[in-house]
Amino acid sequence: MPTSTRFVVSLHMLALMAEHGETPLRSEDIAASVNSNAAVVRALLLRLASAGLTRSQLGNRGGAMLARAPADIRLFDVYDAVEDRNIFAFHRNPPAGDGIIDRHITDSLGTMLMPVRVGLEEALARLTLADVLTDIRARAA
Repeated sequence: MPTSTRFVVSLHMLALMAEHGETPLRSEDIAASVNSNAAVVRALLLRLASAGLTRSQLGNRGGAMLARAPADIRLFDVYDAVEDRNIFAFHRNPPAGDGIIDRHITDSLGTMLMPVRVGLEEALARLTLADVLTDIRARAA
């Protein structure tokens, strides 16, 4: 099954913007770094801007930049902006049988897996873009 790369690619984009400070980055330049195309980058930038994480500067030297300091951007904020928070996909069509498993599997798993989702979101809320940048710089040193 395919998984989404929106969260990780968005973190890459935000780290680039943080590294460039107040210098706006063009979507084409971001796309080259994340090894994607500019249309994908622009779609993610729209989501990030709607969440108040990035802003755009128009004009000849325009582009995207952070709207907040890296320490003020929680990884949960990024995740919430770009991903579907239902990390477990359930049946596309509801189970059709009349057996006990068929009738109760969706409710059972929904209840059991909710703490996993909550745990993920709580862990992401404890981390910031500044933490990501600190780790990257430590690895580069």
